[in-house]
Amino acid sequence: MTRPDPDELLKNLHAETHSRGKLKIFLGYAAGVGKTYAMLGAAHQRKEQGVDIEIGYVETHKRVETEELVDGLEVLPRKQVDYRGATLPEMDVDAVLARRPQIVLVDEFAHTNAPGSRHPKRYQDVQEILDAGIDVYTTLNIQHLESLNDVVAQVTGVVVKETVPDSVLDEAAEIEVIDLPPDELITRLNEGKVYVPEQASRAIDKFFRKGNLAALREMSLRHAADRVDNQMRAYKQTRAIQGTWAAGERLLVCVSPSPLSERLVRTARRFADELYAEWITLFVETPQSASMPAGKHERVADVLQLAEDLGARSYTVTASGSVESISQAVMDFAHKHNVTKIVVGKPLRPRWQELLRGSLVDRLIHKSGDVDIYVVTSANVPTLPKGESLWKLHSPISRYAWSVVLVVIATIIGYIFGGRIESTNRVMMYMLAVVVAAIYLGRGPAILASLLGVLAFDFLFIAPHFSFAVSDTQYIITFIALFLVGVVISQLTARASEQAEAARQREAETAELYDLSRDLASSADIESVLSQFKKHVEQTFERTVAILLPNENVLEVKTSSDALKLSAEEIAVADWAYRHAEPAGRHTNTLPAAQLRYLPLKTAQGVVGVLGVGKLNTSDVDLPPAKRRLVESFANQGAQAIERALLAEQTRQLALLQSAEKLQTTLLNSISHDLRTPLVAITGALTALDENYVGLDESARSALIENARGEADRLNRLVGNLLNMTRIESGGIKLHLEPSDVQDLIGTAIEQIGWRISQRQVKINIPSDFPLVQMDFTLMAQAIVNLLENAVKYSPENSVIEVTASLADSNARLKISDRGVGIPPQDLIRVFDKFFRVQRPEKVGGTGLGLSISKGIVEAHGGTIRALNREGGGTVVEIELPLSV
Repeated sequence: MTRPDPDELLKNLHAETHSRGKLKIFLGYAAGVGKTYAMLGAAHQRKEQGVDIEIGYVETHKRVETEELVDGLEVLPRKQVDYRGATLPEMDVDAVLARRPQIVLVDEFAHTNAPGSRHPKRYQDVQEILDAGIDVYTTLNIQHLESLNDVVAQVTGVVVKETVPDSVLDEAAEIEVIDLPPDELITRLNEGKVYVPEQASRAIDKFFRKGNLAALREMSLRHAADRVDNQMRAYKQTRAIQGTWAAGERLLVCVSPSPLSERLVRTARRFADELYAEWITLFVETPQSASMPAGKHERVADVLQLAEDLGARSYTVTASGSVESISQAVMDFAHKHNVTKIVVGKPLRPRWQELLRGSLVDRLIHKSGDVDIYVVTSANVPTLPKGESLWKLHSPISRYAWSVVLVVIATIIGYIFGGRIESTNRVMMYMLAVVVAAIYLGRGPAILASLLGVLAFDFLFIAPHFSFAVSDTQYIITFIALFLVGVVISQLTARASEQAEAARQREAETAELYDLSRDLASSADIESVLSQFKKHVEQTFERTVAILLPNENVLEVKTSSDALKLSAEEIAVADWAYRHAEPAGRHTNTLPAAQLRYLPLKTAQGVVGVLGVGKLNTSDVDLPPAKRRLVESFANQGAQAIERALLAEQTRQLALLQSAEKLQTTLLNSISHDLRTPLVAITGALTALDENYVGLDESARSALIENARGEADRLNRLVGNLLNMTRIESGGIKLHLEPSDVQDLIGTAIEQIGWRISQRQVKINIPSDFPLVQMDFTLMAQAIVNLLENAVKYSPENSVIEVTASLADSNARLKISDRGVGIPPQDLIRVFDKFFRVQRPEKVGGTGLGLSISKGIVEAHGGTIRALNREGGGTVVEIELPLSV
């Protein structure tokens, strides 16, 4: 049993579950067949079924029967667009998106919007509505289909300017053909039901001829039949129904700056439809492409965009520039992508030029092997744009003048040598002029130098002199050889120069991308990433730049060129590009009146921001295709770097959050026991006094009160430590410095500890003449209390605690020494970390904050603190404070 095609199953499942709205097209072959009438009738049927439906835009053309169907349907107000003093009504896309009906009616699918609208074409408005999940009913005539544009022009003699890409129709969920016999349509036209009488007569004479209508009707019916056939094939594939299947084909159409390229693309689209084949568009870039006029660059970009609109994938490859290398590049690409058929155009050049330079079509046929080659005729090709011709100077006119100067110099040198050299050796002087011209002036000037050199050599140095007549016919061979060698040298030298220039440009682009990648990789935070990104885009493209990033789902300008200020309207355009992940703004199909061209910064995770690129000074010239590809590469690099910086910041914030959570957990674990112990003691003492006050003698009551007071002091110190730790962590600790006596400092600290140190012998060694030290007495006393408490905890009860003071340069050095168990060497530094406690067999209470707080207080004074193991056992904590801060 044959299994269903998994690719088709996934495609159909995606189509069924995707949240995008569905498009229904009422397709006709001419105006007046009843498309709008049928659409409105279907809308009334759906409304009766309880569907929320409204009219976004319907043109009734003042037909009574059509206007009657509009009644009873909700109509959205039209948007009024001002253009050159006139007000033009258009569909209000924002109103449709805000209203969000289930179905919206949009008439005239191929309509061109008024300048200043969001999109140049109405079908692009419809696509945005569909992306919002709203179904659309629309109308379309078959002559507006892009792939049929040249066929319609050939049949009717009328070139339709308003077209819709075939790929848009391919996405339609349903196409309903509205058919009417041509005779009935002509009758309606004569009765004034389509156009007013004056327009009707002109339409019948120019377009609505019966032959034209029959041909258009056939096109619409054939297109509908092909669609039904495609649906049946998809149905059979998904259900593994056996039958005859067309062999898998893949088409490749080769395009160039030639005006024939648009026709090639449309022909390839129709050919692919007939074969149910995937198709690819290929442009071969050569070194000569770099010197093409801007108009030809734009034509190539438009042709590639047209192919993508019609459903093709577009590629660009490079070749050295010769016919042989171009044909080899095409065939290598075809074999790599399993192409079975190649579509090329019939050459526009004269046959003699093909014989001289070689024919690409001939070379492809010679190399094709098992690949079929289809040549499309060049008949009825649109004329070249004004100012262009097949013959065009390759270099500025000044270079041709310099080539004349070189020939004159070679002639003068020949006259100087006179009869001392043979005439044939003078030829070398002209050859040298040709080589110099080819290297420094280009192909055209070099060919001119070759021709002028032949004429000058014949006129001046060959008898009879000062005449183009030749007495010795052998010189004719010399002339021909001189000219041909000059042409060959100019061609080879110019080609080498063009290849070197193309290589230089590629190297420059690669270097620019490398510099950008290197600088972005070395940027540690988002601010430096944005700064480097902006700098490289400004320097490389010499244009104003703005980078916008989302903040709580609202785009904000994070950095921009100094002279660039974005208005609210510009930010709205950038927001559209961000939310739709498509370019918008200047020189795009969305809001082209904007000041900048906005490119979404896309990564695998989504859109991270928007790059805005302005115009060059006051010029409105768009970037050439090569530069547009480069700026897109820059956008990809920048998007990756921005995403990396944002992820790094998120990781840092997450680490801080985890650290804070860990700190909270550790703090609760550490202080829960130390808080509970004094509270239990205080509660017990108060309970005993309350319940048995009379039965207790005075000494017992005093003991209980004293114990409660001591535990309360202990609890107060614990809370004080926590508050001090918070102040130190937040940087909010403020010092009140004053000259203080170290002897008083130690005495105050011992007094604060109270009974806990009363059972120990404390040996104090402070010189009587010890100078005063600038310090915050209260805070430093707290630091000494923490150190003394630590010494009490970790030393035997009968051991001595020593406190000494000495001078070390301009610092006061205090040492607190005990004879406890000491500290493992690997923990001598870590003992000052928050909540760190040395792991010991015996459990000792405490929060692990004392030494950390002491360190914070000492360092706030500009001092240092460290722990050392004492000789003979024990620990020494050493503090150094500057005598004056």
